[in-house]
Amino acid sequence: MPFSEGTPRTAEHRLSVNPFYGPANPLGDMAEAPPTHRLPDPPMAPATAHQLVRDELMLDGNARLNLATFVTTWMEPEAGVLMAECRDKNMIDKDEYPRTAELERRCVAMLADLWNAPDPATAVGCSTTGSSEACMLAGMALKRRWAKRNADRYPGARPNLVMGVNVQVCWEKFCNFWEVEARLVPMEGERFHLDPQAAAELCDENTIGVVGILGSTFDGSYEPIADLCAALDALQERTGLDVPVHVDGASGAMVAPFLDEDLVWDFRLPRVASINTSGHKYGLVYPGVGWALWRDAEALPEELVFRVNYLGGDMPTFALNFSRPGAQVVAQYYTFLRLGRQGYRAVQQAARDVATELAGRVEALGDFRLLTRGDELPVFAFTTAPDVTAYDVFDVSRRLRESGWLVPAYTFPANREDLSVLRVVCRNGFSADLAELLAQDLERLLPDLRRQPRPLTEDRGAATSFHH
Repeated sequence: MPFSEGTPRTAEHRLSVNPFYGPANPLGDMAEAPPTHRLPDPPMAPATAHQLVRDELMLDGNARLNLATFVTTWMEPEAGVLMAECRDKNMIDKDEYPRTAELERRCVAMLADLWNAPDPATAVGCSTTGSSEACMLAGMALKRRWAKRNADRYPGARPNLVMGVNVQVCWEKFCNFWEVEARLVPMEGERFHLDPQAAAELCDENTIGVVGILGSTFDGSYEPIADLCAALDALQERTGLDVPVHVDGASGAMVAPFLDEDLVWDFRLPRVASINTSGHKYGLVYPGVGWALWRDAEALPEELVFRVNYLGGDMPTFALNFSRPGAQVVAQYYTFLRLGRQGYRAVQQAARDVATELAGRVEALGDFRLLTRGDELPVFAFTTAPDVTAYDVFDVSRRLRESGWLVPAYTFPANREDLSVLRVVCRNGFSADLAELLAQDLERLLPDLRRQPRPLTEDRGAATSFHH
């Protein structure tokens, strides 16, 4: 969420009010235009307030055409009804809303089974407001376990966390907020994510864990979790260092179990201590809900779990947030119940088919080079071909926006700052028909782009539309 820096007093502005908004008397009910940056003095009719807000929101982008976000932008009407019925339930009040709490427990059990926990009945987990909070919780558990093992040296020794430079920004926040050194494996050549051996070489006695990404947001590729665990196994044999792995499966943990069943990345690997996912991404639920699971109680230190005497009941909780609606958890259970394994497999396969077919269409245009093809996450990244000099990816992004498409263009991190790409996220609801329209719009604008004298983007830093 952007940090609001406030509004200067000199920027006082009032909303323009249409007399027709008055529910009864168009003149009497709308005598005064409300201010925008301070509370108005009198109240107004609900229909009027609704229309004023709705008018302003029309200037937002169309969420269904937003190919930058991984977040779910379409659900069935029945799910929307359930969410509306549960939005007033504070799910932290488990004594007051025991059935909502039970649905959360069922979701954790289903995910533990899906991710092959040794004993799904003993796996522990919780819902969160999204993967960012889930990653914070997983990082806290890694740090606390390391601190307990090194009680004779901590807090004198500074803990570190090893991960690829392609990690989502929430991991940088974790390291900053919890005073952990971030050790980043850079990109090299055509490798755009973590290298297992390079990650192992960064580990030492102060490493709390290594983060592996099952689905990089930069290009949609899976990191080799099994190879990472093997490299850390070899490290332990040589040095005695026992470094756990956390799998950030924000997107891939809800794709790989259905489409890549032979891929070993989850709790089948003994070194994997915890996994997170975003229910509101390929979990197919509106934002915001995430999930954090640990392979067993030993992986989650008991002292991190608060037992609160709340409204007369003992309530264990492990979360950064306290009060939040139960609507998203209920929607997650609905979606699990509604789709089952076969339904999820069909939905994710459809998304992958759209991604791979659209990637092929983009490549066939001849102006672009694919970095990925959508055959892991239903996501692909591409850049301009070497002989294209009249325009760049930022020009393409800007021109597509004229047709309503939000396709992010951004520069890669170290050591590939020279590489700028476009990325397309194919979610449920982005159909083959919509993909065809996008391909047609892209092909239609190419002649104009080719006639440019040079790329028109002056400041690539300002032009980038990738901030998550």
